Formats: sequence, C-alpha cells, structure tokens
Amino acid sequence: MWRGLYTAGAGMITETKRTDTIANNLANANTTGFKRDDAISREFEPMLIKRINDGKDHNNVTSFKGFSVGDSAPTVGVLGLGSRIDEIATDHTQGGFQTTGNPLDVAISGDGYFAIQTPQGVRYTRDGNFYRSSRGQLQTVRGQAVLGTNNQPITIPGDVSRVTIGAKGEIMADGQRVGQLQLTSFGPDRRAVLKQGDNLYYPQQGAQPQVATGEIFQGMLENSNTNVVSEMVNLINNYRIYEAGSKAVTTQDTLLDKSVNEVGRV
Repeated sequence: MWRGLYTAGAGMITETKRTDTIANNLANANTTGFKRDDAISREFEPMLIKRINDGKDHNNVTSFKGFSVGDSAPTVGVLGLGSRIDEIATDHTQGGFQTTGNPLDVAISGDGYFAIQTPQGVRYTRDGNFYRSSRGQLQTVRGQAVLGTNNQPITIPGDVSRVTIGAKGEIMADGQRVGQLQLTSFGPDRRAVLKQGDNLYYPQQGAQPQVATGEIFQGMLENSNTNVVSEMVNLINNYRIYEAGSKAVTTQDTLLDKSVNEVGRV
C-alpha cells in the first residue's frame, strides 16, 4: 500500500516537471530562434513479485481441482514503481522565417549557431536579432558582442549607408568587407550543446566546434519552432494524467486509513 503511494506520487512529480517544460515552450512561442523542449520520461526498474511462501513447507494454495504449479514459488507478475524524467531534450527542427527588412537581422537556414561573447565566455545562439552599438560594435539585444571568424567583435563604421550580409556571413559596408559572422556547428550530435538560458547555448565538455553548413539570410529572423496548438493539447493531456495520479493517491490514502483505523480495531 505504501508502495502504491510512492508510485502515484512519482508519476505526479514527473507530470509536474513536464508541465514546467510545456509552460516554458509556450512562454517562448514568440522568442526569436527559440527551440522547444521535450520532457523524456522513463520507468523506474520494475519489481518481479513471487509468492515465496508457497513452497514445500506450506500448503500449496495454488492447487485447484488436482492442478498445481509445483513446489517452486509461483510468479505473481511485474510491479511498476512509477516514472521519472530522464532527460529534457531540445527539439532543433528549423523554425519558420519572418521578414523584417532590417539589414542587421539575420536568420540561419540549416545547421549552425552565431557565436556571442558573454561574461561566462563564448556562447551560441540562433537569435539573429542584432544591433549596432554607439561604438559601432554588432551586438545582441542584451548588449553582448557578436563574434566574427577571428573570434573578435565585429565593428561596422558609423558613416556607411549600406550594409549587406552574405550567405556565409560576409559583412560588407558600402562595398568594403568589415568582417564575417562566425557560424559554428558541433557535428550531428544535437546534444553537444545545452541550454544556458537567455536563448543561449554552451557546448558540453569535449564538444568540438566546426564550421557550419547552414546559410544566412539577411533581413529575416527565425521564429520559434513551438507550435502553440500542439503545446496546449499536450498541456491538457498532461493535466489529465496528473489528475489521475492525484486520484490514485487519494484512493491509496483512504485504503490506508481504513486499514489502520478499522481493520486494526477488529
């Protein structure tokens, strides 16, 4: 009976974490370059239950009309012990493009990340909503410098009238090359980079950066790959599962109360 409480409770904790993941996806449905997450759950190792008292020294309660399973302890079955969140996996599928007309807005089609200088070191993002600072540096909306292929911030002169960005990140100011966006990849393993927050990623230990194969489109931004309708359906389904776990806990508690206060009294 206690085991039933733990199993139902573990399921409720799992669904609570899944709800948090879905809520974060919905909150970032309009965040440029955001990639939705999936909460991957797995079962705790189940228990194989046997009737250990049905041996030679006990009455074989499994006998019926001359039929018996023998002297070995019969198997009752497998008992599940609940579930847990095994991994928060990021869905890296391509988001749709939105045309902005801003020459400093760029979107990546295919594989790759922009390199950003942060106080914690170099970080990576798919958010290409860039601005030119008062000092001429190309920056993110949080004031973090965008790095070029030389691992240095990119500076755009203030007296230029036209800025163009090529498919591989080449930045031309009035026809003069002033830098190239660093477009980085970490190979086919999508788990090589992890979310840090603020729409930034950091590489796992041992992940080796390499030149990405994606292309850059100027005057566009990549939308979040979150599907609001799908996430709302998942949220409703998740609530139903959580509700079922809550009812299981209530039922187990009622049975435990009767066992202690009524059966025990007898």
